[in-house]
Amino acid sequence: MDVMLASPVGADAPDMPRSRMFGAYLAEARSECLRYMRAPGFMLPIMLFPAMFYLVFGVLMAKTEGSDAARYLLASYAVFGVMSPGLFGFGVSLALERDGGLLTLKRALPMPPGAYLLGKMLMAMAAATVVVALLLALSQLAHVALAPGQVGALLLCGALGVLPFCAMGMFVGTLIKGQGAPGLLNLIYLPMAFLSGLWFPLPMLPKFLQQIAPLWPSYHLDRIALAAVGMRQEALLPHALVLLGVAVAFWWLAARRLRRVG
Repeated sequence: MDVMLASPVGADAPDMPRSRMFGAYLAEARSECLRYMRAPGFMLPIMLFPAMFYLVFGVLMAKTEGSDAARYLLASYAVFGVMSPGLFGFGVSLALERDGGLLTLKRALPMPPGAYLLGKMLMAMAAATVVVALLLALSQLAHVALAPGQVGALLLCGALGVLPFCAMGMFVGTLIKGQGAPGLLNLIYLPMAFLSGLWFPLPMLPKFLQQIAPLWPSYHLDRIALAAVGMRQEALLPHALVLLGVAVAFWWLAARRLRRVG
């Protein structure tokens, strides 16, 4: 991240006093969070879309299928909701800011070179945590009983699980103009959610779709989320390593492209 935003001014950032550097990171993170909190066109769909799905399928299905169905869909729709702030918060905003010249301006400012991306990352993590918290509140309508440790594990899964999708969104934001970014990201977001078994359990999908589900990072995050709410017992390290690999790979691809084309 530091390399991609490096500039003659930014290169001096490591010589800043630590207190000033910390203040710069904090100010950038605060401004990103406030900017998106004041943009209902961004925050409302991120929060309401997964909540609407969970109310229709999770809460209503609990009346006929029992609380286990609502618990299962709580984890799956939490992952569905977590994907959005990562993909769109990074992808669309980065594409628009590249078009408008804001990224060039950020490079010229006397600020730590990684503060811009760290601010966006923290914004996405905060938004993902809010989405998961909203779904946890709605799950009480379906009488889903979770231990405090399970609640904390699902919140942590959302806060950290957004990072691979931030990296994916960042890479897409380097490829396309701002006006085209929402459409392209929706072509990634919605099919990936469906093919990962987030809308319906994987056994309900055709066999060949079940076989390719592990190709998608959302599938691996869903396995971890299901384990967090007590619906699966399996080794989580392989899933975590896949997500880490996806995050690192897309960060590297995005950084390489930004160094080349800005």
